[in-house]
Amino acid sequence: MSKLLLRALAGATLPVPPVWLMRQAGRYLPEYRATRAQAGDFLSLCYTPDLAAEVTLQPIRRFGFDAAILFADILLVPQALGADLWFETGEGPRLSTVTGPDDLAKLKGPDDIHDHLAPVYETVRILARELPSETTLIGFAGAPWTVATYMIAGRGTPDQGPAHALKRTDHATFVGLIDRITEATIGYLAAQVEAGAEVVKLFDSWAGSLKGPEFDFYALEPAKRIVTALKQRYPDLPVIVFPREAGSAYEGFARAVGADCIAIDTSVDAAWAAEHLQPETCVQGNLDPKLMVTGGEELVTEARRIRDALSNGPHIFNLGHGITPDADPENVTRLLEAIRT
Repeated sequence: MSKLLLRALAGATLPVPPVWLMRQAGRYLPEYRATRAQAGDFLSLCYTPDLAAEVTLQPIRRFGFDAAILFADILLVPQALGADLWFETGEGPRLSTVTGPDDLAKLKGPDDIHDHLAPVYETVRILARELPSETTLIGFAGAPWTVATYMIAGRGTPDQGPAHALKRTDHATFVGLIDRITEATIGYLAAQVEAGAEVVKLFDSWAGSLKGPEFDFYALEPAKRIVTALKQRYPDLPVIVFPREAGSAYEGFARAVGADCIAIDTSVDAAWAAEHLQPETCVQGNLDPKLMVTGGEELVTEARRIRDALSNGPHIFNLGHGITPDADPENVTRLLEAIRT
């Protein structure tokens, strides 16, 4: 096994950790902005395989990351299930909402999504052919709770309040939606693996707003269902999970769901992660994305501090959240030099 990322996911402690960045294909790169303009709009970019593959490859050509992550969006699954999806300029995604049993009943079944998502699978096939031999291809999906928050509210919200409210007032609809998303996600990720993805990642960006038993019910258990189903089909498939802002619930999460790696956000101290997480799993993270904007010596120092803190176990270097549009590409080069030297 020569690919660094796969070695780390298999539990190897490496002298230099593999590196990739969440949202590494994106608006901070001029070549991405040019391709986005060619596509016309964001969804057209996601659903045009040649262009989606191109923006996935751009940061690999420029920086030589150890992994490429499929360019897509977590809201393609709700759209495939039958939700209306559009993007408001400067404001982000908008969806038709699921707020009652009638809305839930209108959604497609989890096996009926694949024609809609066929362009995504074609993008994966292109990438599997065109990526350098040393670069790992990562597929991904949004976790059920996070996807549900968008489907219930019709947009991103600061506190996921509409989803929490539906959970209280119409528990049957809420649970039915989580179940529908879970089953659709299993099929979606399996299709990505069939097309050539070597690793999959499950993003639960709003997991931190679930507390106590609800975290277990709606973050941990759906992730476990997804990972278990995938591992039954593909026993050697590595899975990364990212229950963002889980706090102390990060500990034991990867083991509980059967994943091979836990991604951590910027609030987690790397030394704590080395003590509490690395003994049971690979750790991915967790540089503050703000340093990709400000750069300077602080970027180098902090990157090396994280690298060194996690150097005695399996580690994939990454950010604690996605790189932002105002990041300086030169700071990415500086980061890679700091980590690899």
